[in-house]
Amino acid sequence: MTISLIRNGTLIDGTGSPPVPDANVILSGNQIQAAGRSDSLRLPDLPITEIDACGGYILPGFIDTHVHLTIEGISIARDMATPFSLRFYKSVEYVRRTLEAGITSVRDAGGADAGVKQAVDEGVVPGPRMQISITPLTITGGHGDFWMRSGNEFHVFPSHPGLPDGCCDGPEGVLLKVREVLRAGAEVIKICATGGVMSPTDQPDFTQFSPEELAVIVREAAYRGGVKVMAHAQGSEGIKNAVRAGVHSIEHGVYLDDEAIELMLERGTFLVPTMIAPIAVLEAGEEGGMAGHAVTKARQVVEAQADSFRRAHKAGVKIAMGTDAGVLPHGTNLRELGLMVDAGMTPMEALVATTRTAAECLGWHDRLGTVEAGKLADVIVTRADPLQDIRSLQNPDSIMLVIKDGQMVKDRPNRS
Repeated sequence: MTISLIRNGTLIDGTGSPPVPDANVILSGNQIQAAGRSDSLRLPDLPITEIDACGGYILPGFIDTHVHLTIEGISIARDMATPFSLRFYKSVEYVRRTLEAGITSVRDAGGADAGVKQAVDEGVVPGPRMQISITPLTITGGHGDFWMRSGNEFHVFPSHPGLPDGCCDGPEGVLLKVREVLRAGAEVIKICATGGVMSPTDQPDFTQFSPEELAVIVREAAYRGGVKVMAHAQGSEGIKNAVRAGVHSIEHGVYLDDEAIELMLERGTFLVPTMIAPIAVLEAGEEGGMAGHAVTKARQVVEAQADSFRRAHKAGVKIAMGTDAGVLPHGTNLRELGLMVDAGMTPMEALVATTRTAAECLGWHDRLGTVEAGKLADVIVTRADPLQDIRSLQNPDSIMLVIKDGQMVKDRPNRS
């Protein structure tokens, strides 16, 4: 059993507790054995590999609860002309960048099939630990349906043997589709309960899936070992329908009204805000790489989304960090933390949102999200103090060291 000692750093453990200066973290294989002040820990009487944090800051591996690891940017002209298999080769770079940004776990909200997850799990390619949804489910004409009014069809996530088409309608149709994505390996069900920014024929506040359809989806997922449902939901009515049906998390939550916030508090529903996503759409639009309808809608939602976040946070809604990475470049995920602070969180609250609370959202809080004895050894070291400068984290170069599952996956040789 390999014993490693991370020393000479300040510990920010993900629980929200005050930082611990002069901290040691002891790793035994792929688990954390102990963490705390150096003078409070007894080192095992075994050979130890020492890792010098060089005065940096020791944190849990970050978690992004909303990514799309098989795409980066959406350009209809480009993507229609791209060979199908190329996206998988490109995703090798996307998962590597994500991991080197300090994100050791993700929830993929559509596009990654069981093979992408298996490639990382088996060490074929380096990448974050994944919870996958396979295919976002959508009504005909909904957010996930990219039928164009020219009559042509564009598929953000083209179907293939490991990734069923996501369009489904009516109670029987959604029941069958949930079973298909579960058969394909879905560990969480992703649905589109409202319209959105990227889709060509709807608006963000359009309500999609009826209460009856939503109830069937949530019930069927629960029957299969308690699988949870995450809901793309931007308009207030669609948000409330989804929460009442029992979805686990609301993604985006652009137009939260007071009733929706009260419902989320009552049901314990998570909010995954992804405030960086519409900003990324606007940035891509400035470079000519985004459809005009998406740019127009993104401009409409930016301020409303920040205001909804602010009110939800003030009310005490559980907020887990998520970004919609894939809409924005992979590896730039931690830009979201600065926006969360701008909208009312303290830097410590933002860090907890991407560690302990994010682990709770994924149902992995028993093994991830904090630097505590018994948790998996997902640990990072940052050069700057994120409590003083949260935006320092958005530069991957500031992440000096990344350990995932006890294995060193990034170590900048100039840490000192």
